[in-house]
Amino acid sequence: MRTWLITGCSSGFGRALAEAVLTSGDHCIATARDPQSLRGLIEQHPQQSVALQLDVTDRASISACVQAALASPVANQRIDVLVHNAGYGLVGAIEECDEAQVRRNFETNFFGAMFLTQALLPHFRAQRSGLIIAMSAAAVISNYAGFGVYGAAKWALEGMCESLRAELAPVGVKVMMVEPGPFRTDFIARSMDKGSTRISEYDRTSGQFTSMLERMSGKQPGDPMRGAQAIVTASQHETVPARLVLGRYAIEKTKKKWAASQAELATWEELGLSADFPK
Repeated sequence: MRTWLITGCSSGFGRALAEAVLTSGDHCIATARDPQSLRGLIEQHPQQSVALQLDVTDRASISACVQAALASPVANQRIDVLVHNAGYGLVGAIEECDEAQVRRNFETNFFGAMFLTQALLPHFRAQRSGLIIAMSAAAVISNYAGFGVYGAAKWALEGMCESLRAELAPVGVKVMMVEPGPFRTDFIARSMDKGSTRISEYDRTSGQFTSMLERMSGKQPGDPMRGAQAIVTASQHETVPARLVLGRYAIEKTKKKWAASQAELATWEELGLSADFPK
């Protein structure tokens, strides 16, 4: 029986993952900016779960949440799995997004995850075990016009996790990134900010992407509960994948990206090799 700490459990993937964790028999410390939004979840599993307030953009909130989590009867001074799920999108061409929007997006999608990780690493190192799961995005597989800021924040998250995976392997702590395709959550309708300025020259690029997202909302092919169960299943393996790609869309996108990258490398390999000192 493991104890999970999951951020952003009020809706979407976070809520689905919390439910999957509890159904599997594990314990769950579910967090949200408003823990009252988690009342129904906790009432269904009163012996296995607890709701805590957490704003990942607030260092004091992170510290208080970690202390309360470890002291809770659900954890009993032990957390086994940390899931970075809290986040939101920002759609718009790079030029259309103002500085405040960009910084807020990175504060939630990247810095929040980094600082929460730092807060729990002493605990993981002391117990010589643990698993960190970071919810990434298909935008990292290859990004879209209009998702530059959000994709960049998720790229930063994955870059951090790649280093963490190497740094923590000797002490028994594992790291897994999850790259989901479009899943039928309320992410588009509820968790999507838009660039503060509209520039008509981008209507055919980022504008089309924004329209596509709006048409897709509520029709995404991915099932959040099945996706959450896949995450739980992967987490139970002795060797977890560096990246768990979820859904047919994301898997096909990954295959196309790999093929295109291999073809481009082959085309430019000779020129790239010419940059070394002659042997």
